[in-house]
Amino acid sequence: MEELPALTIALLILSLALSYLLDQVCLRSENTRKKLRRQGVKGPEPTVLCGNTQEMKRIQQELKVMQTQDANNYLPTVFPHLFLWRETYGPVFTYSTGALEILHVSDPEMVVDIGRCTPSELGKPNYLKRSRKALFGGEFFMDKIKGTIEMIEDATAPLLESWESMLDNAGESREIVVDDYLLKLSADVIARICFGSSFTREEIFCKLRQLQKAVSQQDALIGLSAFWKYLPTRANREIRKLDEEVRFLILDVVKEHSNSMGDDLLRVIIDGARGWQLQGHDAEDFITGNCKGMYFAGHGTTAVTLIWCLMLLATHPEWQERARAEAAEVCQGGAMLDVDALRRLRIITMVIQETLRLYPPASLMMREALTDVKIGSLDVPRGTIIQVSRSMLHQDKDAWGPDAGEFRPGRFANGVAAACKPAHMYMPFGHGPRTCIGQNLAMVELKVVLARLLSRFTFTPSPNYRHAPVFRLTIEPGFGMPLLVTRL
Repeated sequence: MEELPALTIALLILSLALSYLLDQVCLRSENTRKKLRRQGVKGPEPTVLCGNTQEMKRIQQELKVMQTQDANNYLPTVFPHLFLWRETYGPVFTYSTGALEILHVSDPEMVVDIGRCTPSELGKPNYLKRSRKALFGGEFFMDKIKGTIEMIEDATAPLLESWESMLDNAGESREIVVDDYLLKLSADVIARICFGSSFTREEIFCKLRQLQKAVSQQDALIGLSAFWKYLPTRANREIRKLDEEVRFLILDVVKEHSNSMGDDLLRVIIDGARGWQLQGHDAEDFITGNCKGMYFAGHGTTAVTLIWCLMLLATHPEWQERARAEAAEVCQGGAMLDVDALRRLRIITMVIQETLRLYPPASLMMREALTDVKIGSLDVPRGTIIQVSRSMLHQDKDAWGPDAGEFRPGRFANGVAAACKPAHMYMPFGHGPRTCIGQNLAMVELKVVLARLLSRFTFTPSPNYRHAPVFRLTIEPGFGMPLLVTRL
């Protein structure tokens, strides 16, 4: 009889937990879905606990049998469920991952409204992210970016020397898998800007890369659910382990910076934590969160864009020659580049813009409605996850014309406004108040590195290259990027 109260308490706790789970996973998502459906928004019918995740898996498995990449149109193979549901339900539809109700939007006018929303309306419910623009905004103005050009040049020089040495030993031409080289280069740039030194903290970037892969390898469909990420699965344990290791490494660097007078972004982050009077665990979360954000936003995305740029130039030799001629003219004598020189790289700029159109690194934009918000004619309930696929917008034939899937940098000759109608359909860095603060730095790095590479080497496709873009938080080559590199 003495065990009865304990059993009763255990059953009560279990009952409360199940009630909470039912409310979180089922009722809230269902209520949101009903509000959207009453306004005419359609979508696939979800199951009680898993939403549409099983259907998403089924669609992916079925398409694997007939997966062939159609040039730059990777949408049917990388995001098959979004592609299929858009064809079925139109540019605005809703689907569920169980705990979350997702409103997918690719309607041009609604995308404008999304861009106009403030972070207090649409954003990530995390003060670390909401304060990032206030923290870093001044650091990414063009007058500050000017000072990073020399850092980028210094980080690029070892790559050029390494490839030249490889080619000297191979007879002027050989296959190089460029991915790791460009990832390391971009990491070195961020290390110099963020930590005020060269790539001495390589372990941090290696661990962050492993963390990125672990997160992307976890089932992205299940990973959207706030419930499933807390289960003690092998993938979740690995993610938590890597996250703790990264946290320890970053905090170790912070200790070194605490008493220094360095003028780098880590100093800005540390001062920001002090300015907001954060202490203890909150301060550590603030610092490590922003450092990881700098890595993911400024390292992987830039490196992946460089990889796709080289692939597209290798497969379009006429544009490679035009870009090389421009680089040779601007980089005469190998003099240090400056802002004025970068402004003269018009063809290289168009190549970068077209690459970002076809392969936007941050292909999916996900934002939570932190309050009830009006988007177009829709009243979107608080808690809805709003999803925009930049890849879909960038290859919309109504906006870009019948050649939307083709590499044609000339479309940007007269600017973005003349390249597509409406202009906001081009948003590799977002638009409006949601524009990425690192846009200027990314463009400067891309221009400097491409100009230097094209001044030294030619690139042609390797017979070993298999075109299979995949989504690993960014759109990346699924099997690496081998290119035949020849020294000029």
